[in-house]
Amino acid sequence: MPEEFEDQPSKGIDWNYYAALARRRSWYFLIPVFLGWVTVWGASWVLPPVYRSGTLILVEQPTVPQQFVVPNIAGSIQDRLQSITQQILSRTRLVHIIESANLYPEHRGRATPESVVEKMRKDIEIELVRAPGSEQLTAFNIYYSASSPIVAQQVTNELTNLFISENLEVRQQQSANTTKFLEKQLEDARQNLTEQEEKVRQFKERHLGELPGQAQSNLQILSGLQAQLQSEEDNLSRAKQQNSYLETVLSQYHALQASSKNGDPVSGGLPAIDQQLAKLKSQLAFLSSHYTERHPDVRKLKEEIAKTEKIKEQLTAELSDRSTETATSSATTSSEDIEPPSPAMLQIENQLKANQLEVTIRQRAIDATTRDIANYQGRLNEAPLREQEFIDITRGYEQSKANYDSLLQKKDSSEMATNLELSQQGEHFRILDPPSLPQKPYSPNRLKMCGIGLALGLVLGGAMAAGAEFLDDRIYSEEVLTELVAVKIISEIPTIMTIEEAKQQKGSVAALWVTAALIFLSIAIGSAVTFLHG
Repeated sequence: MPEEFEDQPSKGIDWNYYAALARRRSWYFLIPVFLGWVTVWGASWVLPPVYRSGTLILVEQPTVPQQFVVPNIAGSIQDRLQSITQQILSRTRLVHIIESANLYPEHRGRATPESVVEKMRKDIEIELVRAPGSEQLTAFNIYYSASSPIVAQQVTNELTNLFISENLEVRQQQSANTTKFLEKQLEDARQNLTEQEEKVRQFKERHLGELPGQAQSNLQILSGLQAQLQSEEDNLSRAKQQNSYLETVLSQYHALQASSKNGDPVSGGLPAIDQQLAKLKSQLAFLSSHYTERHPDVRKLKEEIAKTEKIKEQLTAELSDRSTETATSSATTSSEDIEPPSPAMLQIENQLKANQLEVTIRQRAIDATTRDIANYQGRLNEAPLREQEFIDITRGYEQSKANYDSLLQKKDSSEMATNLELSQQGEHFRILDPPSLPQKPYSPNRLKMCGIGLALGLVLGGAMAAGAEFLDDRIYSEEVLTELVAVKIISEIPTIMTIEEAKQQKGSVAALWVTAALIFLSIAIGSAVTFLHG
């Protein structure tokens, strides 16, 4: 660094220079400041005012909790609000509002309806309000801007009513459509279920007794029929034995009767009855060893023994009497005389007829039981096939029934949701703040333009003062002269003014201060008026 610059002290801000600069260029600064401010400020009052009315609509949740009544409306509130907005901002709706409120009269005569509608869409603003920290829509604002505050309020109120009524209509219509759709599906499911029930009923009628659920009962019935068949066979065997016994008694009785007619003495009795009595007594002895005297089988067997013994006595007595009568009256009795049958003989013959009838009945019962056994055995053999067929049929029935029950439950739930919407207790819009009547125009913002004008004037004033100073080639300071002339300044000649020049200078300074005061007073008054009435 050269030696002559090392000892030079550092220069600070020369306030005297800037004060002199401000005095010299004050008019270059004040006039642009005022002109810039008054131009922008005046333009804010010349531009047509636009008033903005707004309202806040709250999205209220259903009054009945969702765990009791589930809504049957698809889509979120945000999607539905977008759909409602598109419907309300449609050309038909907006044209109706424009004509009824006589909006944009200056444009309707010379512009197309589409451009007027588009202008109104730009004047409408929908602002969504969400819950803090989430995307859930809790409310939304509706704004409308117009040249008249009353018109802005009226149109905002009309738009608000449209949003509320359209939301109610859309929700009720969607809910009713959902219910109707479910009713149609339920009716189809009911018809399908009826067809499946008819198939199941016809299958049960065709295969009655062969159904899978009847296999156990068929098995029990088969076991009972087999036991019944065994019992019938035992009864048939006893009936046949009794028939043989009665036939033997009759044949022995007729043989003895024939021998008595020939005059031969009757001896030996009736062996068949004796054998029957021996058999009955043997059975009685066996039963008596196991049961008491009051047992029905014991008592019945004793009665049968008594009856057989009585018949034996009667037949023996009759044969003896006949033998005696035959010996005494053989000469006088004609061979052609017919002897009346004895009571005992009639009783045995009646028993034989009854026994023969019993044999026939027992045989028929055995045949019927055999057929029943074959029938139930066939049912049991067909059970696996019928079970598979029944499963195939009931599978469709179960699916139809499950579908019907599900649709019935959904339809009932949808009907409750529709009733909730019709009673306006579902999710709905409620006006939280009614449309406001704007007191000041929303646009232009005169206070803001006043500030912008002042800032613009200050920039212009500063630029004009700096430009004038830059273009002036006169020297106003010792530092500038020292830089231009490489010699030292020995002396300085002061400014010498006459009395008239001094008066003129004082008058110029006074005029400057008065002008500056008037300018800043005008700016202050204009700003105050703008703040109070703008």
